[in-house]
Formats: sequence, C-alpha cells, structure tokens
Amino acid sequence: MTPRLQISRTARTARPVSPPTSVPDSLPAGAAPRLARRPKTGLRRGWKAVLLASLLPLTAAAPAFGSPSLANPAPDPTKTGLMEKKLVPDLVGTMQKLRIPGAIVSVTMPKWGTTTAALGTDYLGSGQQMDAAEHLRIGDVTRTFTGTLVLQLAGQHRLGLDEPVAAIVPGVPGGKRITVRQLLQMTSGLYDYAEDPALNQTLDQHPDTQFTPRQLLAVAFRHKPYFAPGTGFHDSATDSVLLGMIAERVTRQPLQTLLEQRIFRPLGMKDTRIDNGVAIPAPHARGYQYGPNAAGLTAPVLTGKDAAWADWSAGKPVDVTTANASWAWAAGAASSTLADLNRWAPALATGKLLSPQMRKQQMLFAKLSGKAGAAGTLASSSSPASGTAAYGATGYGLAVGDYAGFVGNAGRIPGYSSFVAYDPVKQATVVVLANSSRSPDGTVPAAELMKRVLADVFGG
Repeated sequence: MTPRLQISRTARTARPVSPPTSVPDSLPAGAAPRLARRPKTGLRRGWKAVLLASLLPLTAAAPAFGSPSLANPAPDPTKTGLMEKKLVPDLVGTMQKLRIPGAIVSVTMPKWGTTTAALGTDYLGSGQQMDAAEHLRIGDVTRTFTGTLVLQLAGQHRLGLDEPVAAIVPGVPGGKRITVRQLLQMTSGLYDYAEDPALNQTLDQHPDTQFTPRQLLAVAFRHKPYFAPGTGFHDSATDSVLLGMIAERVTRQPLQTLLEQRIFRPLGMKDTRIDNGVAIPAPHARGYQYGPNAAGLTAPVLTGKDAAWADWSAGKPVDVTTANASWAWAAGAASSTLADLNRWAPALATGKLLSPQMRKQQMLFAKLSGKAGAAGTLASSSSPASGTAAYGATGYGLAVGDYAGFVGNAGRIPGYSSFVAYDPVKQATVVVLANSSRSPDGTVPAAELMKRVLADVFGG
C-alpha cells in the first residue's frame, strides 16, 4: 500500500473517556479490531497499512538552533526514499515484534529537513492512528531539563558544581562527600528509589498515589548506597529529585516555574511541562505497559527463543495512562510534544541556554562500562528497571548521554518511552516517542526504535 503523504496535520480533540471494545489477544498491538477476521497473511498486510498510512514528511520544521538552513530546507529525494522504503518498514517490523501500539519517529538533517512518521495507534481498540501533534510523557528526558536548570544556576554562581549537597539540602546520607556534579553525572552512589520493591508495588496497586519529593528521598535513604561517591555510575531518579530540590532551595521558586521561565518559554516550547499528577494535556496518546512495575525490577531482558515466545504470547498490555507521575517529579514527570522536543534536542546538545564554561563542563563525558576499567571509565551498575548505562549510552556527561555521537537522553515512565538527541557534527536531530514503556521481552520500546533509526539512517 502506498503511504498517504501530507504536509501538515491538525491536532485532534481529546480522546473519548470510555474505551471501545478491546482488541483480541491474538492481534498485534495497534491493529484495528476488524483485522481479526482476516487470515494471517492479510492481517500482516493490514497492520503494515495502518502504520504506513501516517508517514508525514514535514518541509517546514521547527527551527533547530545553530542551523538556520533547517528553517526552509531543500529535501533530499534519496533520503526521503530511505525513510519510506527502508526505515519505516523496519520500524513497523520492530513494532510488530515488540508489540508497540504506537510511535512517533522524527529525523531532521540540514539537507533534507524533517521527516516524521506517526505509526500505529494512540488508543488500542479505537482504530485511531497516532498523531504527531499529540502529548506523551517523556520519562527520563525530564532530567535534561532539571540538569540544564542547575547548570544555569551554577553559571550564575548561585551554587557550585563541586559544592557538597549537604550545604544545600540537609539530611542526605553522606551528603558532605557528594557533590552537585556527581548528582548531575549519576555518580553519587545513592540508592535509586525507583528500584524499591515496596514503592513499585504501590505503583501497581495504587497508581493514583501522590508522592512528595521528600517522601521519595525517604525511600532512597532507607537503603545503603551502591558505591562510594564518584566511583561508579547508576541511573538514579534520586539524584535528579535532589537536583530539583536544590534548584528550588537556591531560587525559592517551584520547579515548574523555573523550567517555564528559563527553558520552555525562551525556546518556544509551549506544550512541555511537569505533570506532577494524573493529567496529561489533550490531545494525548494513551500509554501501555506489559507486566507490573514490581516484576520488571528483576525480570531479565529476553533474547532468542525466549524473546520470541514472550512477544508472541503477550496478550493485551495494561493501560496506565492515568498513573500518577508525581513519583518521578524532576527525574521523569514531564510531558511534551514532538514539535517542542525538536526544539529542545539541538538547544540541549549545543548548550544554547548555558554559559560557555557550563557548556564545557556539561560535555565532559565519562565512559560507561559493565565493570571498572581504565581511568575515565565508570562501572555501570544500573538495573534493567532503571536502564543499563542510561538505556544504551556509552558515555554520560552532566545530565546528558552520548549515543554514538548523538547527545541527549533516553527514558521511560509507565506507559511511555522516549529518545531525544542531537548530533552536533551531523547537525541531525532524532526524536522517538512511544506509548509503551516495556515490551514483553523486557526491552524499552523507544530505545529499540532508536537503534533502527541510527542503523538505517546513520549507519550506526
């Protein structure tokens, strides 16, 4: 089926509250209910047609800072063909295998502008296609906002990167030996409260629970540290929550106000905010997850026949759209849109909002590995739940990861996963948003789709 191409698309209204008839277990995630009556071969063709139907080449992209030519690019037919003929089918195959209901994948290059593929469905069982204008939660990408905010304050000499945390936030175990820099680089060693079994059981059994930052830190501080400060790397929501508290204490302003004044408004990001509750702005894609949060703490990432069986027998995922995001706060509670994130990625990676000195500090990447190595290499002890080595990053700076030259962050929160990054050398932006946080085989949907983009478009 030939993809339907269109230049722009208007945002739809909010989704109906009552879900329609659920999709049968045997259907691939995101397929329309009517496909259930078709034979197997027709089902595959119908599923691909649904996904391919929403390929959107956008020639008037949101401006990428530092690359004026992107405002009115001259599309490269070869690259456009690559998206249609190679990348999109590969994305569709990955979505089928991993049972990803819907995804938004956007690639921007100076020579061919921005091409966006909105694939699958934003609401299982409804027949509605994913829309590139929708809001989604972006999980750990939130930490890039929080980190940038703290670096701005450091650039204004309102705090020091090597200042002990105890001087700003009292009551942190070992806070006299932990620095602000180590919080930014996830090397504090503090226990990640997001890995606490009791907390995850609460998220499963009472997803509407409202948490305060102090309650989250209390969970973390009941556990022993992973390692001495500065001697290892561990993805940690605890570090980011502490950074959010530091920003509030230094400025005496709420985190949302600070982000709005210092990041979102200056960059024209009108649809990004910290959703510290159950609501997501409309229109939004509904979010899905396979398996409970508690089980995901110890469940391994499956490979080979085990992964194939898990993907084939997955059944229906759980709709966790209205799970309260307050437990993630400064570490992962933001929601955003593709248009805003296409603005944010180059601004983050080029240090647009930072002083030259802070930009230099931000980009001091420590190499990550599974075990201790040579000088400058940090052992990563992250669990599957928090994302081993920042969901695939080979290096980590101050609240940013290095993904084969792309600078940004990947992340997830129940129901959603994301990847937002910019390569300063290629002047390329990649944004991947998925309305699924964990696939049946234990992988992170957006991270797997990101791998397809890097391989097909950039040969990575």
